[in-house]
Amino acid sequence: MIGPVRNVFHLINLTMKSFFSFSLLCLSVMGASADREERPNIIMFLIDDQNPSSIAAFGGETYTPNLDRMAEEGMKFTRAYVSSSVCTPSRYSFLTGRYAGNSYSKLYAEAVGDIKNQGLPGFNVALERDKMNVGNVLREAGYTTGFVGKFHLTSKSDFPEFYKGKNGWIDISKDARPGPESSAQFKHNERWMRRYLESLGFSWAKNVYAENMPKPYSEHNPEWTTVAALEFIEENKDGPFYLHLCSTLLHGPDKSWRKSMDHPLITGEGEVKSLPEVMTPRAELLKTIKEKGFDPDSHVAGEAWIDDSLGAVMRKLKELEIDDNTLVIFAPDHGRDGKASVFSHGAAQVPMIMRWPRGIPAGQACEELVQNIDLVPTFFELGKAEKPASYRIDGRSLTSLFREGKASDWRSHLYLEMGAARATVTKDWTYIAVRHTKEQIAAIKKATPQNLPKAMSYIGRLGIGVRGADRPGFFDEDQLYHLKSDPKEMKNLANQKGQASRVREMRNLLQQDLETIGRPFGEFLPGGNAAKPGQINEQIAMVKQIEIKGKKVIVPEGLKRNPGEVEEPSPDNKVKKKAKREARKKAREEAKANDQNTPEK
Repeated sequence: MIGPVRNVFHLINLTMKSFFSFSLLCLSVMGASADREERPNIIMFLIDDQNPSSIAAFGGETYTPNLDRMAEEGMKFTRAYVSSSVCTPSRYSFLTGRYAGNSYSKLYAEAVGDIKNQGLPGFNVALERDKMNVGNVLREAGYTTGFVGKFHLTSKSDFPEFYKGKNGWIDISKDARPGPESSAQFKHNERWMRRYLESLGFSWAKNVYAENMPKPYSEHNPEWTTVAALEFIEENKDGPFYLHLCSTLLHGPDKSWRKSMDHPLITGEGEVKSLPEVMTPRAELLKTIKEKGFDPDSHVAGEAWIDDSLGAVMRKLKELEIDDNTLVIFAPDHGRDGKASVFSHGAAQVPMIMRWPRGIPAGQACEELVQNIDLVPTFFELGKAEKPASYRIDGRSLTSLFREGKASDWRSHLYLEMGAARATVTKDWTYIAVRHTKEQIAAIKKATPQNLPKAMSYIGRLGIGVRGADRPGFFDEDQLYHLKSDPKEMKNLANQKGQASRVREMRNLLQQDLETIGRPFGEFLPGGNAAKPGQINEQIAMVKQIEIKGKKVIVPEGLKRNPGEVEEPSPDNKVKKKAKREARKKAREEAKANDQNTPEK
């Protein structure tokens, strides 16, 4: 009897083990399934150069039906800012959650020096080799991470190996002509960008622009980026996924958007034979714009075009039945009118909208001060991503704002940075400090009136570097603006006696942020090449008399020479000096010859 009993118990034991194994398997599958459902898919839809006035949901006179619907079904952020108002540093913050001035890339170190020097964040930062970015950290947390569209953060200093050999980056001549050879070079560089992004930690990359579209294929093509975005979403519909989708619109003049619509096969990989029809046909979109009462040749064409790209993405999410648990964020990298400044209007303040049916109640409006550095920590929290100990994040998660658009312990101010300028922004006020470095001050003192605007711009260049110069206080070292009574920041109140306490209060807030960053800045944090204000007062007075139109500088007749300017010799003087030098040289040679021919005594 012992044998049969033992067999029975053995069978019972096996059955129980199988049952428990099956139960554990079911729990594991259920847990994984629940985890997938709990963690949302995330799409960061990042575009170029957009003011709130170019979206109907923010009061703009334009045609943006998909953005308007997104605002109705999600949350509109009325006080959203970027920390820097040109492409590269802003995009750095969107990808890292750090201020660009905290970049530790070799590119930035070479441009401004080590932490002992004042920082000058601009077109001089890059993603670092250590992969401390959203694409890599979310990938390690179990997300499939994708990148599509404009990057603008490459660095030969940080990734020299990508610029060597037959697979290295190709510098395309500005004089290159359209044709098979140029298309092949564009295609080569697009494949190069895929490898570059994957080396940074992204799972997947496709249809990528290294930066703004170069000639001879410089037309916008949102269909090309949208095709890749839809492909990524389809492939990863089971989630969770993160997609960093960056359109080239609305970069460039308004007319360039409409002009681009006439070149449907020009893409970031040159000229292609065809593209799938994933968006509204261009002719049909232009017809709709006209029917809605807008000029199809106006700025509305570009604004409606990028809106249509968003619409295609939203339709795909709906079609795959995953829109309910997909967080979509729409925002530009900065405004259009005041690029390269730290003004709010048309520069650092941007329109931002979020839609996530499962996590954000519809029809919400958030008036809190939020910033692009807040997005990455939000994504990490939602994605349950464990941030590496060495990963620096300057922002804070926005999730506490999702329910009602406000939180009792939210921040009271923001910090902005752009080249030689810093700012602190509260809900009512902006204080700006412009502090050039010792080297910049020396160059400003030597500059001719013609070169003063460039030397004194925050990033040391004309064009976009002086767009903010349409405000009277742009070059002032200290600026204070009341945003409610003066939203366009036209009246600098910094020197009014009645605002002395306000200036001290705002300077104290800025001081706190500067100390957290740790780099010298003017008299706030002395050291290195930081310099005190008050050294270029005469040049400030002079530059305000100069008319600046983009890259064109018009110096008034009779404007005295810059007090510190080194006088350039006139052509006649140069000729005379050269003749004198040659005469002296000839005399020395003749004297030497005479000495050699003189017999020794």
